[in-house]
Amino acid sequence: MRRAVVFALCVLFALVLAARSAEAHKPSDSYLTLEVDRALVHARWDVALRDLDYALDLDADGDGKITWREVREHEREIVTYVLARLSVRGGTTPCAASAEGHGVAIAAHSDGSYAVVRFDLRCTEDVRALGVDYRLFFDLDPHHRGILRIDAGGSTRTHTVSARDHEPTFDLDAGGSTKAFARIVREGVLHIWQGYDHVLFLLALLLPSVLARHEGARGIGTWQPIEGLRPALVDVLRIVTAFTVAHSITLSLAALGIVTLPSRLVESAIAASVVLAAANNLHPILRQDRWMAAFLLGLMHGFGFSSTLQDLDLPRSNLLATLFGFNLGVEIGQVAIVLVFVPLAFAARKTVAYRRVALVGGSIVIAVLATIWLVERAFLVKIIS
Repeated sequence: MRRAVVFALCVLFALVLAARSAEAHKPSDSYLTLEVDRALVHARWDVALRDLDYALDLDADGDGKITWREVREHEREIVTYVLARLSVRGGTTPCAASAEGHGVAIAAHSDGSYAVVRFDLRCTEDVRALGVDYRLFFDLDPHHRGILRIDAGGSTRTHTVSARDHEPTFDLDAGGSTKAFARIVREGVLHIWQGYDHVLFLLALLLPSVLARHEGARGIGTWQPIEGLRPALVDVLRIVTAFTVAHSITLSLAALGIVTLPSRLVESAIAASVVLAAANNLHPILRQDRWMAAFLLGLMHGFGFSSTLQDLDLPRSNLLATLFGFNLGVEIGQVAIVLVFVPLAFAARKTVAYRRVALVGGSIVIAVLATIWLVERAFLVKIIS
C-alpha cells in the first residue's frame, strides 16, 4: 500500500513539475544553415524576432509588434549580438566570420517571423571537419534550441544544439549518412520527451490501461483493476501503434508540403486533444475504443511534429530518410515511456491510491494544464510564466 501511495504521488509530482516548467509545444528555436564550399562556409541564421526582442528590446514603441523599420534600426545590433554567440572551427582552426555585404532580412516560419542573418566564415584550409560552438540565448532561455543544418559534399546533416550539447563536431569525410540518420533518430526521441503536451497526452491514454471501466447504477462508472498483464499490454500496444500511425501520416503530409495548417491552429488543437484525453478518464466522452481516439487525436499531433522539419527546408532526397528516422525516434521515445510506466501502474492498479490519486487526480492535473495551454495558444496570452 505504501509503495502504491508513493507511486501515485510521484505521478502527481511529475505532472506538477510539468505544469511549472512546460511551455507551448514549439520551443524557442533558431535555424542555422552552414554550406561548406572548400575553405569558405556560407551561413544563414534564422532567429525568431520575439527572442531578439526579449534580448535587445526591438519593440521601441511598445505596441507589441515588431516592424521592419524597427528591425532596420537595430540591424547592426542584431548582427553583432548573434555573431558574438557563435564560433566555427575548420578542423582545429577558428574560421573568421564576416557579415560585410549582407543585410538582415525577414522570413516567415511556422511559428512567426524570423530575422535572417547571412554571413561568411573563412577558414584557413579546405574544411574536412567542422566544429560549432553555439551559445545563442542560453543565458536567457535554457530551453532554447539551435536547429543546425550542414550542407557539405552533396549531403545534408542535421543536429539539434541545446544548452547541454552546444559544441558538436562533424567529420565531413566519413560516415556522413549513417551518422546523420542516427542524429535524426535521436532528434525524434528527444522531441517526444521534451514535448510536454505529447507526453501528457500519452500518459492520459496510459493511466487507465491497467483498469477496466464498469458501469454502475444510475450510469455512474467505476474503474476496476484488470487481472492480467497481457490485456494491459495489448491495450497499450493498440494505443501506441494507433498514435504512431496517425502522426506518421500527417507528419509526412506536412513535411512533404502536401497539407499545411497554421501553427496557431495546430498547437491549439493539440492542447484540446490533451484536455479531451484526460477528461475521458473522468467521464466517458469517447465511447469508441481508446485506440481509435488515439488515432483520431494523433493526426493533429503529426502536424505539430512537422514544424521543425518544415522549417529546416531539407532537400527531398534527404527528407524521406529524415521522416523515417524521426518517426523511428518518436516510437523509441514512446516505447521507453511505456516500459517505465506500465509495469509500475500494473503493480499499483489494485490500490485506492492509484485509482483516486494517480488516475483521477492525475487526469485532473493534465486537463487543467492543457486547458491553460489551449487558452494561451488560441488567444496568444501568457498564463504560466
